[in-house]
Amino acid sequence: MTGRIRDTAICIKLQEMTESLDMVKEHLPDSADSFGRLGIVKDGIYKRIEYAVENVFDICAILNADLHIGIPGTDEDILENLVRHGVLAPGMRQNLKAMKGFRNIVVHRYGAIDDALAFSILKEHIDDFSLFRQEVERFLQSMSGR
Repeated sequence: MTGRIRDTAICIKLQEMTESLDMVKEHLPDSADSFGRLGIVKDGIYKRIEYAVENVFDICAILNADLHIGIPGTDEDILENLVRHGVLAPGMRQNLKAMKGFRNIVVHRYGAIDDALAFSILKEHIDDFSLFRQEVERFLQSMSGR
């Protein structure tokens, strides 16, 4: 694991992710019924979550490339590489796979999303993004100390 890490690019993506999540949290109501009635605001929430997940996987791809820890075929390979080399904790891999799955539902089955299920997933897992950010920042700090 050698080479320079594009930490500025990573920090920008972390900031974009955080801005998206702040918007989601600001507009996410307290109940699934309210969420289902949000109309275009709900669409914006889905779009911002999609964008946040894409930022997460962009960060993972940057880390994988800059650390030269394997040529990935898929996002799954990238996650495996990052866990194997101690960049991310093993538990984070499942969180990120779940994020990717949620993003795929939002992107590919947009009209048929179960809003109540999506609401509960958002409420339960929105903090996974903060955990991801903490792990990445901790890793970047450990690299800058070398």
